[in-house]
Amino acid sequence: MVSKKSETETEKSQEILPVGSSLKETAVTVSSPEGIIEFSSKGYGTDEDGKLHLTFYEALFLLGKGAITVTDQETKKKLAFQELLKRFQQVDKDIWVRYLIYRDLRGRGYVAREGFGLGIDFRVYERGDYGKETAKHLIFGIQEGQPVTLEKLARTQRYVQNLKKNLILAVINRRGEIVYYSLSELNLK
Repeated sequence: MVSKKSETETEKSQEILPVGSSLKETAVTVSSPEGIIEFSSKGYGTDEDGKLHLTFYEALFLLGKGAITVTDQETKKKLAFQELLKRFQQVDKDIWVRYLIYRDLRGRGYVAREGFGLGIDFRVYERGDYGKETAKHLIFGIQEGQPVTLEKLARTQRYVQNLKKNLILAVINRRGEIVYYSLSELNLK
């Protein structure tokens, strides 16, 4: 029979240590081969030049989960979540909104990758489809109280329909809660 102490020790020895990453200006990269393999297989980052480059929201998400540590290359200081967020907000004023949507999608078990143009924030893959199928859903983030013109929404919907994808509106209310709406067809006459 195994004692409780040895079970606890076994659990601790199996804990995964955070993967080290570095921040140069506003780019977060993972250099360790193990980290690159682990994260890229789960749909994080872009592998370039033997390094895994993380988007702002990916870096914030992984740092918030304790999966990575972020060290500033210039100061050699490890950055906390709030420090990294402030750095990213200087470059992208909407990073908090994107992060909230990304965190919610990942928390629901979806792989979300960077969107492409016309207000598309993310491409979302069905559970288990990442690396096998293309993304079926495109996410358009809207913050409550921030107006979006019907022309922009109609243009984005036509674009998404031409791609044969589903447009999902992710509406973030003032409390940070996210409600998803699926748009099928938009006919304005």
